Amino acid sequence: MASDESSLRALEALMTEFFDGRTSNERKREIEALLNNFGQTKESWKHCLYFMSNTQNEYVIMFCLSLLENAINRQWLGFDGNDKMELRNTLNRFLLEQHSIVPTYIRNKLVKLVVDIGRIDWPHFYPDFFPSILQLVQQTETVTLGVLLLQTSSEELAAPREDLSMARKEELHRLLLLQVPTVLGLLNSILESVLEKNRHLVAATPPPSPTHGESTSHRKSSLLLFSTSPSRSDMSSMFKSPGRGVQLEALPPLDDESKQLCSLVLNCLAHFFSWIPLSTTITPQLLSTIFHFAGFGCEVRNVRASSPNSSFSGNAQFLGVLAMNCINELLAKNCVPQEFEDFLVQMFQQTFSLLQKLTKDSTSNSSGNRLEESDESYVEKFTDFLQLFVSVHLRRFENNSKFPVLEFLSLLFKYTFRQPSHEGYYHCLDIWNTFLDFLVTKLGERSSDEESVIGRYKAALTSLVSHILQKLQFRYNQSQLEELDDDILDDNSETEWQQFLRHSLEVVAKVAELLPAETFQLIWEPFNEAVTIYAELGQFVTNGNQGRRLTITGENECRRLHCTLRDLSSLFQASGRLAEHFIGEKFTERSSISQSLVERLISASAVGSSNKLFDVESTAQTVLQPDFIQVHAQALAATKAYSHWLVQFYAQTQKPQERNQPFYNVINTILTSICSMINKQIPEKIVHSAAHLLLSITTTVRPCFLLQVPCMTTLYTAAGKGSFSQLSQDVQLLVYRSLSHYLLLPWLNIPDSQQDWDNRANIHQNLVNQLTLEYLQLKDTRTLAENKILQEKAVPVIKQTLSMLEDWIEAIAGEVVKSKKICFQSLQSVTHVTLTIFPVYIQQTDVVESIMSFFLALFQGVRVQMGVPFTQQVIQTFINLFTKEHLSQTINQESSSAFRVIERFLKILSLIVQEPGSQFKSFLPQIITICMDQIYPLIAPRPSPDIKLVLYTLLHEIIANNWRYFFKGSVISSLQKSSEEIENGDKFINIMQAYGQSFLQPDITIFKQNLESLEILNAKWKLYNKSIFKEMMLSQFLNVLIQTLVVKSHDLLQEEIVITVYNMASVDFEGFYTGFLPHFLNTCNGLDVNQKTILSHNFKIDKDLPTFTQNVHRLVNDVRYYRLVNNCLPAGSVTF
Repeated sequence: MASDESSLRALEALMTEFFDGRTSNERKREIEALLNNFGQTKESWKHCLYFMSNTQNEYVIMFCLSLLENAINRQWLGFDGNDKMELRNTLNRFLLEQHSIVPTYIRNKLVKLVVDIGRIDWPHFYPDFFPSILQLVQQTETVTLGVLLLQTSSEELAAPREDLSMARKEELHRLLLLQVPTVLGLLNSILESVLEKNRHLVAATPPPSPTHGESTSHRKSSLLLFSTSPSRSDMSSMFKSPGRGVQLEALPPLDDESKQLCSLVLNCLAHFFSWIPLSTTITPQLLSTIFHFAGFGCEVRNVRASSPNSSFSGNAQFLGVLAMNCINELLAKNCVPQEFEDFLVQMFQQTFSLLQKLTKDSTSNSSGNRLEESDESYVEKFTDFLQLFVSVHLRRFENNSKFPVLEFLSLLFKYTFRQPSHEGYYHCLDIWNTFLDFLVTKLGERSSDEESVIGRYKAALTSLVSHILQKLQFRYNQSQLEELDDDILDDNSETEWQQFLRHSLEVVAKVAELLPAETFQLIWEPFNEAVTIYAELGQFVTNGNQGRRLTITGENECRRLHCTLRDLSSLFQASGRLAEHFIGEKFTERSSISQSLVERLISASAVGSSNKLFDVESTAQTVLQPDFIQVHAQALAATKAYSHWLVQFYAQTQKPQERNQPFYNVINTILTSICSMINKQIPEKIVHSAAHLLLSITTTVRPCFLLQVPCMTTLYTAAGKGSFSQLSQDVQLLVYRSLSHYLLLPWLNIPDSQQDWDNRANIHQNLVNQLTLEYLQLKDTRTLAENKILQEKAVPVIKQTLSMLEDWIEAIAGEVVKSKKICFQSLQSVTHVTLTIFPVYIQQTDVVESIMSFFLALFQGVRVQMGVPFTQQVIQTFINLFTKEHLSQTINQESSSAFRVIERFLKILSLIVQEPGSQFKSFLPQIITICMDQIYPLIAPRPSPDIKLVLYTLLHEIIANNWRYFFKGSVISSLQKSSEEIENGDKFINIMQAYGQSFLQPDITIFKQNLESLEILNAKWKLYNKSIFKEMMLSQFLNVLIQTLVVKSHDLLQEEIVITVYNMASVDFEGFYTGFLPHFLNTCNGLDVNQKTILSHNFKIDKDLPTFTQNVHRLVNDVRYYRLVNNCLPAGSVTF
């Protein structure tokens, strides 16, 4: 014992020194090595029991507990019975004696160790494990410890870690489930006893009246949000609070000890609820008790009352949060037994009783909003509850007579618009979105009831839209809205204001799906008022010696104008969101209201372009100028949203052989508004909106008379002269694509004979020649190759030109053949020049990237129009230029630009191997050589996924589209079951080996892509059935996939991997069970013979996917378990 005593003193000194801030890192490493050596000794756990029981040093106790944890979890099965008994009894005794003395973290560690022993030995070798916990829970002195043990048991036994066999996991789950009724009953009794103990304090302090905290005026008005809602008294009867002696309005104050105990119990309940199924074990009494505690969250923060007791419950708000955790755990379960539905109704009634209290008016703050005084966490949990209810359970109870859905919506309405934070408001809007999705789905299922369903909720939804629109308008809500930042972009490239507006308008747009006319009217009234003011602003602009000035100078007038402009900008966006409800089948029915709106939008765009208010000086320049810019840009954007409406309007008003004058006037007005705005002197935001609107007119509406509109011809002339070269790159691309595509796309509602294709092709060719004039001058490659200065000077021209043409080709790729034919004809000269200058710039990766992007767009968009000879010429040029040395040099640059060059080259090759013609098949051997001999060896060892994804895509396309290149078998030979005829087998094997290597690498994206590739090839060509695959590769793939499951390196793909294993095994189940599985287990490291036999026996011979999946999961779990069990520590000893 003397040696133990001296060792303990030495250990205490070492631990104290280790955690001393003055100890050097080198000395700490020495101490750490010494402690690790001690931990490696066989009998170290026995010393730890002595040290732990005879020291007051917390560092020593924690060190000992860590070593004991390792012994229990790693060596327990190797202990003899006496050692187990000694360790278990010592831990239990120490915990019982010290749990109220030691720090919390040590107590929790002790609890964890006791449960870890129970996890392994209960009930066979530790029968009193759970009964002793239940006994502790029932004793006042140890109730806290008992509850901690219960929660830890739930955490460790309900879903154990990997260090147990599957059979033991299932056994523990079953055993623990049998204890649940008793556990829940005991926990409920603890909570009830706490309430009962403090009940006399409620009697001493009379409960507040039902209208406590409400102002008289609010009480008299009795805010009814929907006309269909009952009065307050009716709602009180609908949503009854829990049927207890002590009502929610009279919560007892709790002392600190009671609060701590209740906190532990509620946390414990939440964890049990997270895994137990909904059943009658969750009693109405337990639910009522939990809801009673949820009522603590409704209490106001920082209450300062005259009675000292009244402040207690204010400090117990966190118990309300914990109680809501319990409720939400139950609510998150989608699978609800029939017998549990009555319990759910009770839950909802009780929760909505709390919701009534939360939304009740208050006199303790100036806003009268109780939510502002409530705990933020509680409000957040309550919002989670509402989201769960609406998304998971509303469909069950919408027509339940016991559940008044309209009254619920009324409370949700108040809760939404009383949210104290923007995030809380957004979460509530998400709940409304979920409810609206539910209604849309319901209407789709029961269209005959459409009128009654919509009629039932009409008042609620129109009120919702009205209040959302009011909340987003500055005229009503300026002080709050000005707080939203409109400059800094978040991760989604949105400002705070844009996020607020998006969330709001999404709900408005969804309501419009159900109530389009009503929603339009709610938007139209403030919109019409604001747009009228905007249209009349021109009369308040004067032209003087100092330029144009706004005569509105008063502070209040400027403030009102600012609010009007901000609101108009928002309402433009709102009106744009309605566009989809005025087209298609609804066009004729709603044309009267939509026409008025479109006329207003076009008029506002024209007024903005005419008045150019963004150029006007004002006394509030820094405020009003951004407003004028934003309104103008939004007017153009809202007009763009109605481009499909204009298409239908064009079709409806067009008459044969006649000029459509009304529509001509509309388009002329729009184009006039646009053309003057595409100018470098105009603010970028307006120019961008104008360019997008121009693109919609020329590509979506595309009337046949645009070339006759004066300002359109002006745009073509200006483009040819290079007038747009000073604009931003994005705007240039939009404008040039607009001008190009109007000439390429077929005009709407016009027969092919009247499309004037020849004239348009000539104009397009001229446009291309003008825009690429500088580029076409590079065709003299000899001069270019010899003149380095000229090469550098040409780089920006090459990049800009090819970027513009690439944009055209990508946009035209899905259009009619005639459009693509004209496009490629116009670009032929550019294409030949590009191919010619390619060798000159082969060493400049950035230029090669632009060239490869251009050619990739050509191959993807107009491959047929390119023709076979030219395509062959391009591919041969690429193959000649991308030699093995050049590919190696490019990849070794390690730059993203270099990687993109290779990826584009491989993508082009992928397109070529998909072509069916024999001319393209001749490239196949060269392409496989480039992939497998030149690129794959360079990138395979690299951990980075760069290039690999595209390379494996190419390999997939090679096999998927060129199966006969490898397997020559015909239909007749397959019917005759003759032996398979395979050609180029070595190349096929190399490709499959590359697939196999990808499954040994950590990148999950490549793993998933190749797994899907194998499955696709098997579904299309029966890959797994092929003799060469079955004989040479099947067992290797099975082995690597199952080993992947065992080591858990790609756990996110667990389901996909198991399905692939099943499909591979299913081609020869007999071979799998009698050949592969025994071989796999025999070669499995870290297992003894008996364990391998057990694993083989447990893998039942089942051929259906669900059972096979269970067997695979059991196998990989048990392999991991046995390996942990067999990991024994070496013997030895270290003394201090």
